[in-house]
Amino acid sequence: MHNNLFSSLASNSRYLRFVFIFISTGFLFTSCLTAKNTYYFKSIKRDTTITNFVTSDLETKIAPGDNISIVVTSLSKDEDIIFNQAAGEVSDIAGLVAGTPGFLVRPNGTVLLHRLGDTKAAGFTRKEFALQLQKDLLPYMKDPIVNVNYINHKVTVLGAVNKPQVLNLQGEQLPLLDVLVASGDISTAGKHSDVMIIREEGTTKKVKHLDLENQSIFNSPWYYVQNNDIVYVVPDKEKADRLERRISLRTTLSLVASSVSLLIIIIDRLLK
Repeated sequence: MHNNLFSSLASNSRYLRFVFIFISTGFLFTSCLTAKNTYYFKSIKRDTTITNFVTSDLETKIAPGDNISIVVTSLSKDEDIIFNQAAGEVSDIAGLVAGTPGFLVRPNGTVLLHRLGDTKAAGFTRKEFALQLQKDLLPYMKDPIVNVNYINHKVTVLGAVNKPQVLNLQGEQLPLLDVLVASGDISTAGKHSDVMIIREEGTTKKVKHLDLENQSIFNSPWYYVQNNDIVYVVPDKEKADRLERRISLRTTLSLVASSVSLLIIIIDRLLK
């Protein structure tokens, strides 16, 4: 009777070893499986030329509430230092933190500048305002060169990106691809084929869905993001569900394999 029992246990032990090897092999293959990746510009043919590429010639007008940096360089170094150190500190307005250096465009459209006093800024582009300041500063500086940039213009990046953030926008616009790179690129859970841009125009918001797998992105006027745009990378729900199922399966198989391994050890101890 004892011999039959031991023979049965030995037989079961060999069977359990087989099951263990089978499950371990399945676990290995499951671990190696990966979801099919999406990528940029799927539709672009090899060695091709894209025509009608959208240009970056947008020039926005300075408006009340803008915080702008004004940097002056000239052959009058002392005046440069005085002017550039005179950048006021703006209060907490339009999302700015108190103590941020710059020149705040007041509700009446003016900025208060050293030497020049109240100076109209609203309604000018950055280039136009810089040229106007260069003329106005000629009585005080020799050959002044002025650079004007925005400080409080921003783009908000959300959704399936590796680093969601509020991105500073010094100029009028920025290529969408640059925005995504600065945000750590689209994550593995994101759709390259569905990137949403929400844009304010007056009292309305426009929504546009872009396909970054298609070369038509380069012809879209939405390729360049603008001040206050929201970039939202739509998550791939199917991909996320597949990943969740794969992780769950791996966990289950790992637990089963550990249990079988423990059972084999116990049976081997009993057979000794």
